[in-house]
Amino acid sequence: MKILLVNVPHPAIGSRIPDDHLPPLGLLAIGGPLIDDGHTVSLVDGEFGPMPLAELVARIVAAAPEAVLFGHSGSTSGHPVIAEVSARVAQALPGATIVYGGVFPTYHARDILEAEPHVGAIVRGEGEETARRLMAALAAGRPLGAIPGLVFRDGGAIRETPPAPPIRDLDAYRVGWELIDHARYSYWGGLRAVVVQFSRGCPHPCTYCGQRGFWTRWRHRDPVRFARELARLHREHGVRVINFADENPTVSKKVWRAFLDALIAEDVDLILVGSTRADDIVRDADILPLYKRAGWERFLLGLESTDAATLALIRKGATTTTDREAIRLLRQNGILSMATWVVGFEEERDRDYWRGLRQLLAYDPDQIQMLYVTPHRWTPYFRTVEERQVIQTDRRRWDYKHQVLATRHMPPWRVLLWFKLIEVILQARPKALARLYLNRDPRLSHAMRWYTRMGRRVWRHEVVSWFRDPLVREGPSVARFWGTGQADENALAVGAKRGAA
Repeated sequence: MKILLVNVPHPAIGSRIPDDHLPPLGLLAIGGPLIDDGHTVSLVDGEFGPMPLAELVARIVAAAPEAVLFGHSGSTSGHPVIAEVSARVAQALPGATIVYGGVFPTYHARDILEAEPHVGAIVRGEGEETARRLMAALAAGRPLGAIPGLVFRDGGAIRETPPAPPIRDLDAYRVGWELIDHARYSYWGGLRAVVVQFSRGCPHPCTYCGQRGFWTRWRHRDPVRFARELARLHREHGVRVINFADENPTVSKKVWRAFLDALIAEDVDLILVGSTRADDIVRDADILPLYKRAGWERFLLGLESTDAATLALIRKGATTTTDREAIRLLRQNGILSMATWVVGFEEERDRDYWRGLRQLLAYDPDQIQMLYVTPHRWTPYFRTVEERQVIQTDRRRWDYKHQVLATRHMPPWRVLLWFKLIEVILQARPKALARLYLNRDPRLSHAMRWYTRMGRRVWRHEVVSWFRDPLVREGPSVARFWGTGQADENALAVGAKRGAA
């Protein structure tokens, strides 16, 4: 089949503000196996520019594909764009099959098919094997009902097959790197870059996270083969920055050390950035020098909150003592720490923000990433906020960088004021400025200056956006806006039980 993968321009601040763009890993992960199956596969990436929607549709139509596959990593806020583009494509190419995959369609599959008759099928959960089977069935004209992991249109009915089993061997499916021009993708201030996954899943039961439903359990690539692949990307394509998309790549200390040792043995000049848990950093205090030798320059630590009650509510399973120690250990080993902090919990008051600011100053992270609490219906956290009022009804703004929920004790303008004030204080305090301008490590200095330049642009954009994008005074409840929560932590199983055919 002639298959076209489409990455739409995403409206989120994180996509629009940076000058750098990273490759769409999810689509490339689907593309590799499809190429190996003999299909003719190509990619259109609308993120560059960004590409106007009319031009994107024209590019898709000109390619004359038999199947158009849409997906995006930030698919909740990206869904309205995909819905618009796919509808235009279906009108211009009535014979093409529209397929949609990603996190948002996985959990909103039935809603999407009911509202958007042009979508032919939705791939739920991990897509590599399901997409292969789906394309093979479409090429042969076979029925789709025997393929796990699908919700599809069958005449006038919507049918849903059982969830696809988790992929046990992640090395069995290769990423289709040949679908991109590596010279177009960069990160870290113009350095050639890719996004990769060493592992999938996370064993921790944080209530705001949907990983326990989407990825099911933690699995990992072969550490030596994975290190070899990263080295090849550097040697053959000039890739300098490796951005890990893993939720928690360091779950197994034994496996993680094997990867570090293998990458050090490859002797390539790479910059590694990604996310992990603070308790894993503390656990690995004795091998953090290996992290640095392998190329690690920054870890994002999901602190979420400095309030013990809030951490208990979201079942983070962390302590403020551990978070502080992880930041200290990273600095001791020449690795930058970026602390995420989430605001907008229902009972917050001025004193909570003041206490949080003081604790963040005590943590002393190198960088700070402020986010707004944003519930998704497939997470256990959604059930705790179903009755909260929605104040942002534009779904394109549900990207963690816009206020979407009302708080009980504070008007939105005061939440914004604290949000921006905390960012300024953390990034402009004398200690932070000294690290920024007097850092003796040129690589870390470059990284911090790049992030600071981008952060200034984001800061201004968020303030302007708050005034430009009106908030509603009498908005619906979360449940009314999104529908009822998917109560089981494994929302894929819930969907299968509800709609299996």
